[in-house]
Amino acid sequence: MLAVVAATLSVPTASSAAVVPVPETATLVSTNPADQTPHARDGEARAFAQVGNTVFVGGSFTQIRQTATSAWVTQRYLFAYDRTTGTISTSFLPVLDGAVNTLIAGPGGTLIAGGAFKNVNGVSRRNLVALDPSTGAIIDSWVGRSDGGNVRDMALNGNWLYVAGAFNWLNGTAHAGLARLNATTGAIDPTFNINATVGRHGTNSYVWAIDVTPDGNTLVVGGNFTLVNDLPRNQMALVDVSGTPSVLDWSTEKFVAPCADPATFVHYVQDVRFGEDGSWFVVGTNGGSGWPNAYCDALVRFETAARGSGQLATWADFTGNDTITSVEVADNVIYLGGHFRWLNNPNASDRAGNGAVDRLGIAAVTPATGMPVNWNPRRSGSSSMPAGTSNWGSSVPVLWRGPDGLHFGHNSDGMGNEYHGRLGVFPLAGGRTFTPKNPPTATTGNLYVGTAPGTLAKVPFDGTTLGTAATVSQPNYTGAGATWRVSDRIYWSHTVSGTPTGSRIDISMFNGGAIGAPWEASGYNDWFNAAALTGAFYLDGRLYYTRTGANNLYYRYFEIDGNYLGATEFALPTTGVTWSTVRGMAWVGGKIVYGATDGTLRSVPFDPTAAPAAVVDGTTATVIAPATTELSWSTPSTFFSVQ
Repeated sequence: MLAVVAATLSVPTASSAAVVPVPETATLVSTNPADQTPHARDGEARAFAQVGNTVFVGGSFTQIRQTATSAWVTQRYLFAYDRTTGTISTSFLPVLDGAVNTLIAGPGGTLIAGGAFKNVNGVSRRNLVALDPSTGAIIDSWVGRSDGGNVRDMALNGNWLYVAGAFNWLNGTAHAGLARLNATTGAIDPTFNINATVGRHGTNSYVWAIDVTPDGNTLVVGGNFTLVNDLPRNQMALVDVSGTPSVLDWSTEKFVAPCADPATFVHYVQDVRFGEDGSWFVVGTNGGSGWPNAYCDALVRFETAARGSGQLATWADFTGNDTITSVEVADNVIYLGGHFRWLNNPNASDRAGNGAVDRLGIAAVTPATGMPVNWNPRRSGSSSMPAGTSNWGSSVPVLWRGPDGLHFGHNSDGMGNEYHGRLGVFPLAGGRTFTPKNPPTATTGNLYVGTAPGTLAKVPFDGTTLGTAATVSQPNYTGAGATWRVSDRIYWSHTVSGTPTGSRIDISMFNGGAIGAPWEASGYNDWFNAAALTGAFYLDGRLYYTRTGANNLYYRYFEIDGNYLGATEFALPTTGVTWSTVRGMAWVGGKIVYGATDGTLRSVPFDPTAAPAAVVDGTTATVIAPATTELSWSTPSTFFSVQ
């Protein structure tokens, strides 16, 4: 079966055009964690910040040590180490009586900590404090405090410090879950009057995660609340902070429906993060079963500029009922951590379904589609872990991209098949950059069409008319079905024995000369019946196709960096084309060039951003060439190449 899930294109609002993100060049950190970082035990690491050459680590841990064989030293909830050597600081020694949940490198070389503590260095400093990063001494002139409840998250933009948590008072002023401070002084901003109230299922309300756009204009808020300033906002809200703060006309109902047991999962929104230009944000969730009515155990992308109720995700990547606890965005990559085992797994619960890609607790995906890329260090330890350590835990509370790489905090001790007690960093050094691949953008080149096993017709094509065909022998191109051109290679449906469907997606290098020996496009695609494709082309992270027995134009996400095929099939809105008769397709200069069972070659303009209006209007289709006795365009094996 080609797909077990079908869905229509999700768009931000009923009246707006579809958002079709374009993949961009991305840089990944190394999959090998740095060796010199220190270790903690008990509890978890929850927060990182860096001031100068010093990295600060906050959490619920109680002891730390330099190496796997060093003696444990009691240092509760907050410590520092040298970013270059990993050496634990012996001068930064604050004493806290409760966990640190969030850290910010503040103005003037300060370190601001928020959490669930009452006293710092023997002095009352409830849940919020500014420290000297050299000594851990309290900065007495900084007046911020949270008398009414703990601080869960903070975000800094300019000199505004946004504070989120389970409090009802901040600096002696009534604020429910959210407030804004002067980052230099800790003084409350009286113009910020945004309150998140009425917790789900009778619980006290709180804000769990926040982030602010780089331009400082928009705040995203996630938690267990159901109202923000008395407006219905179930677990998610956007706040305009460009002037006098106000709640934006943006809401989604995808966190309203129950996922699993509400007593276990009070709220599903675990972490939020804006993209680097602020035009979109991602949400990592838990919640158990609930798809497709709710975005449970998923990573989802929303568009910042969308407005109105009923917002739907641009894309959603489901784990198969495993939690995502943290997200980070850097260098055109989204990193996520948790206790998930797979991504691209909407078709099964607590097992790998069709399309599932193995990712144990740590992963990277592309912002354009949410598909995993080829980065897989895994949350697992070595075969010789120190006594008393654990390979695997329930949570990765924080991923933080610092100047040197991606820092991770977790509640276990294994990462990248090494011992990393409660924390570590994937360095930028040793990482890699990958660029997106696409079909040719030129409109002049050659159309290739299969005429016999291992034989192609090569036909010059200028976007509107055909030249004289030449016969080309291609012995490697035997058993070929639907074919699509991407950069310097072709992908094609290859009939082979020994696979579940009797076919697979293969790749061959192709520069206009000989088609190279094929190799399989990832073992994760064995479930897909590629032989059912009757035509296909690739564009901007999507594989568009037609298939046997159906009269639609479909797409799935397809990530070139790893060659992973999306697990969900989407049907596009079109008019006037009988897709069930299509045989072979190519994308050429903004048009779909396609053959048909009658042997005729046609073209039609294609605009995927037009949805929910028709992305293809068949009344605008033109005939390029009819079938002749010499050449018929009635085979799935058609593709376009400049060469």
